[in-house]
Amino acid sequence: MPRDTLSDLTAFLEVARARSFTRAAAGLGVSQSALSQTIAVLEERLGVRLLTRTTRSVAPTAAGERLLARLGPHFDGISAELAALGELRDKPAGTVRVTTSEHAAATRLWPVLERFLPQHPDIKVELNIESGLTDIVAERFDAGVRLGEQVEKDMVAVRIGPDLRMAAVASPAYLAGHPAPQTPHDLARHECINLRLPTLGGFYPWEFEKDGRALNVRVDGRLAFNNARLILQAAEAGFGIGFLPEDHVQQAMAAGRLMRLLADWCPLFPGFHLYYPSRRQPTPAFALLVEALRHRG
Repeated sequence: MPRDTLSDLTAFLEVARARSFTRAAAGLGVSQSALSQTIAVLEERLGVRLLTRTTRSVAPTAAGERLLARLGPHFDGISAELAALGELRDKPAGTVRVTTSEHAAATRLWPVLERFLPQHPDIKVELNIESGLTDIVAERFDAGVRLGEQVEKDMVAVRIGPDLRMAAVASPAYLAGHPAPQTPHDLARHECINLRLPTLGGFYPWEFEKDGRALNVRVDGRLAFNNARLILQAAEAGFGIGFLPEDHVQQAMAAGRLMRLLADWCPLFPGFHLYYPSRRQPTPAFALLVEALRHRG
């Protein structure tokens, strides 16, 4: 196979996964026009169109999807083997890129990284904080961190934290003027602080469960945020009931700034997991970080 074809195929895989000439060009370190010309030459050489281009998107054709499915794992394996040559060094080295939520980064990742990085000076870690779910393969991340129930079945999942529980909370000042809700249905008579979801744009329905009975409640109120920290501040200031992960509000509850509500309606659910594609060959640096993060409680 001509050497140019291998280079062109690498360019095709980058565009097909990114679904964007702009992002792919940035990843490859070439201009968008040069990348577009490379793909055009490859399509002409193969005699088949690989990508469908519109003004707003790029998507593989049927032939492109087939090529992506067949070649992608092989090229990923080559990249992993080249990265694994770091085993020949005295110390593992390289960059590990992880996409994660702000909550997981603050409570699970950073406490480990603070100890891990001084022990491994040749390893670099990049955390990309995002509220929405990210395609780690398309965006070329080594791994992602999300709640266990959000991890796709075809991924390798490693638990990095304990089970979690949500908590409905309000300040003593708010409860002095509003009777505490006894069931989730009572929330309809309360000022509730909504969380705006980043992906679909709607409000997060508060999820409750008791005696095996699940209940999702859409609440209403004068305030809505897309940030848990602001929900906590507003709840402490007496603007209504907030619904947050338990570890977000433990200090405020211990200090008496917030009171817990509907505790018997908030069961445990799977905590944070680090996940990565099953076909991925972990580099020594990545394997070390996974072991450091692994939950052993």
